[in-house]
Amino acid sequence: MRYLIVLLVLFPIAAARADDANPFNPADYPPGVQKALRYVKEECGSQGGGEVAFAPDTVRRIDLTGDGRDDYIVDFRDTKCSGREGTYCGTGGCVMNILVTLPDGRARQVFDGYVRNYTVLAPPMKGGAARTIRFDLHGSFCGGFGAQACVKRKAITAKPFEFRTP
Repeated sequence: MRYLIVLLVLFPIAAARADDANPFNPADYPPGVQKALRYVKEECGSQGGGEVAFAPDTVRRIDLTGDGRDDYIVDFRDTKCSGREGTYCGTGGCVMNILVTLPDGRARQVFDGYVRNYTVLAPPMKGGAARTIRFDLHGSFCGGFGAQACVKRKAITAKPFEFRTP
């Protein structure tokens, strides 16, 4: 029993050190993703904030378009702007960008908006098809108000999209 307690105490410490060993590095991503990351730093500064701290999972690499290339979901839910805590999130959710990689290697932003939550759905059975994302949005996007549930689904392609209020 004593060993179990020691392991339970040491595991979180080791996990924290592992996170410190691999800090988030914007340079690990293509220029299109870096541009989105620079924008949130600029936004923090324009609102009188200080340093920006990105969560380790701010950027998610995943093939969304079914073309075999990495695409990117940039979710600022856990990004911190010191001195201005509400910079990236509000009642409508948190800022999220989706970028797809084009055949020439450039990343194109296809979505920039506020999302409460999202789920990338399982890929279709046939290969090479676009993945669908289930978006949980502010109720106004479904004709309601803030607290009401609003769910939209969108297959991700290289074509930009946005959600509009009715």
